[in-house]
Amino acid sequence: MREEIEKVLSEEVRPMLSMHGGDVELVEVTDDNIVKVRLKGGCAGCPASRMTLTDLIEKAIKSRFPQIKKVESV
Repeated sequence: MREEIEKVLSEEVRPMLSMHGGDVELVEVTDDNIVKVRLKGGCAGCPASRMTLTDLIEKAIKSRFPQIKKVESV
C-alpha cells in the first residue's frame, strides 16, 4: 500500500504543493492504517498547513484508500 500512496502523493498532491514552494514526504503507513507525512518547504510551518493536510492530502489518500483512518503530520 505504501507504494500506491506514494503514487497518489506524486500525481495528485505534490503538483499542487509545488506551486506554493512546498512538498510532502511519506514517513510511514502504520499497521492500524494511519498515514504519517512530513510537510516540507513552503508548507512546513505555513498557517494553512492543517487545512492542506486535511483538505488536500488526506482527501486524496482516503478517496483511493478508504481503509485509511487518518493522515497525520509529523
